[in-house]
Amino acid sequence: MSEVSHLLESLATIVGKDNLKTDPADLAGPLTDWRRRYHGKACAMVLPASTQDVSAIVKVCARHRVPIVPQGGNTGLVGGATPDASGHSILIKMSRMNHVVAVDPVGNTITAEAGVILSDLQAAARASSRLFPLSLASGSCTLGGNLSTNAGGTAVLRYGNTRELCLAIEAVLADGSVIGSRQGRLNGLRKDNTGLALAQCMIGAEGTLGIITRAVMKLFPLPRAQVTALAAVASPDAALRFLERAQMHCGSTLTAFELINELAVTLVERHFPPARYPFATRHPFMVLLEISDHDDQAHAMQLLEGLMQGALEDGMIGDAVIAQSVAQSKQFWALRENISEAQAAEGKNIKHDISLPIASIARFVEATDAALQQAFPGVRMVNFGHLGDGNLHYNVSPAAGASDQALLENQDAINAIVYAAVERFAGSISAEHGIGQLKREALRLHKSGAELAAMAQIKAALDPLGLMNPGKML
Repeated sequence: MSEVSHLLESLATIVGKDNLKTDPADLAGPLTDWRRRYHGKACAMVLPASTQDVSAIVKVCARHRVPIVPQGGNTGLVGGATPDASGHSILIKMSRMNHVVAVDPVGNTITAEAGVILSDLQAAARASSRLFPLSLASGSCTLGGNLSTNAGGTAVLRYGNTRELCLAIEAVLADGSVIGSRQGRLNGLRKDNTGLALAQCMIGAEGTLGIITRAVMKLFPLPRAQVTALAAVASPDAALRFLERAQMHCGSTLTAFELINELAVTLVERHFPPARYPFATRHPFMVLLEISDHDDQAHAMQLLEGLMQGALEDGMIGDAVIAQSVAQSKQFWALRENISEAQAAEGKNIKHDISLPIASIARFVEATDAALQQAFPGVRMVNFGHLGDGNLHYNVSPAAGASDQALLENQDAINAIVYAAVERFAGSISAEHGIGQLKREALRLHKSGAELAAMAQIKAALDPLGLMNPGKML
């Protein structure tokens, strides 16, 4: 029996033959990333049902010196869950580990397996009159992937990103040992100063240090009212001044504050009918904002109306519309959440998920737009993002009439201009999408030698054979 056959037989013994996939038809989807940019190979895909299964799988792979690539919903944007082209890896698909273990409305926690889809996690919390506030455009992403990339989303302004929502993690390390649980139990302690916070090392590590199997996440009381509005602004600078006004006026009720440029909305109109522009005249930018109130709908509406009226009277915004129903609120959010799909339908584009000091965003946009237009006349900017927490999706599309190929041939030069500006304004080249394969080389240019060395030492200590999601991040 060959070594590969022996490996596959051992894995089938752990998960059952039906949960070991080797047919190319079964592997085609999982081996291609969401953007269809990376196409990997694997000798098999394994679907574990428990932490014990994952531990046993990792031990077998370690014994055979076989690389391991964990995958959740396969909705990542940087190729972090796609194997390389060697075909030597085992892909561990977490979709069977999809159970919400417990909801604790007193402690305001939810315990779930890594394969739970985000929308199911939100629904389980809502069934107990609680809110799980992580909110992303992707409805099929999973808890494990959210933790592995430290996902952000639209509610970071009020609730923080995934790292700030996590209280405990159970994970399988490269030797198959399990950390984070005792006798199979995770605790959701708000305070625990017993040594190094190992769970924090797993968050944002993209599966390079271990495989997250379960987690305890924070919940919040379900707001009694949510009100959504759109406001037209002349520029990112005007949007920042409006953000400051909104924070002063609304306080902690301000949940989301999203910036969207006119081209982004145009693409959504084109590819997602019957979406339509919300104002009578076109404006360079708009802001989507939402408040969540623990009083009632009337109080929330009064609060938002007061904000808009004052901003209109002062000329801070050019127009405004407040959602009058849940259906209209969903229409407003669809303008924001469908941007990425609309861009994909339009053609190729060069994405930049960047983070900047909030006060510097307007200057960054002005300077970088000008630099790109000088170097590549006519390129179109699709700018949108979470202005309230400094995360901008600064995307570049081809000039009107230009080919996708012409844009992609200049990708390195475009990235160099954008990343140089990010560095100049003391920002980050990855805000919420991670590093994966896409930004691995760029990371070397934007982290100090000491930081890279420290990360490499941690990787070597926890994964001395280099089997955990190789080729990603480091």
